[in-house]
Amino acid sequence: MPAARGRAVGTAPGPDLAALLAEVAKGDQAAFEAVYDRVAAPVFGTVRSVVRDPSLSEEVTQEVFVEVWRAASRFDAGKGSPMAWVATIAHRRAVDRVRSEQRSADVAETVEDNLDRERVRRCLRTLTDLQREAVTLAYYGGYTYREVANLLRVPAGTVNTRMRDGLIRLRDCLGVGR
Repeated sequence: MPAARGRAVGTAPGPDLAALLAEVAKGDQAAFEAVYDRVAAPVFGTVRSVVRDPSLSEEVTQEVFVEVWRAASRFDAGKGSPMAWVATIAHRRAVDRVRSEQRSADVAETVEDNLDRERVRRCLRTLTDLQREAVTLAYYGGYTYREVANLLRVPAGTVNTRMRDGLIRLRDCLGVGR
């Protein structure tokens, strides 16, 4: 069946999207429902392509429509099509959500790293002074066993024993291998 003149195949008849947004700006709920019906699928598609997670995509899509409801009065047909305006809101919200999720993941990773460092510090305090000194020079100072021995003015075998015993105590304290 041929498309109606001036209307693409598959679009719903009735007021154009710009006119509907003008009515939404006045608080017209029926106009908002019509806008929703026309743009929900492409909005969800835009959001889903950025966010990827289906449930998060649904949340972001809902946020997009809340913003469309609140900001409809800011739509300016002279600056672009109504679909482009809604798609821009959708894309911006989706990108914001992805960035927010990444920041949350980064914060969680930072907290975990800090906790790990604190556990290592706590376990280092369980070593003897001699073990802690040898382990610290080797692992944090980057010195070889032989260099540690020279710095501490003890035989390399002594450093080797201190390091082995210290690392065993650290492993046990940290629960590695359990």
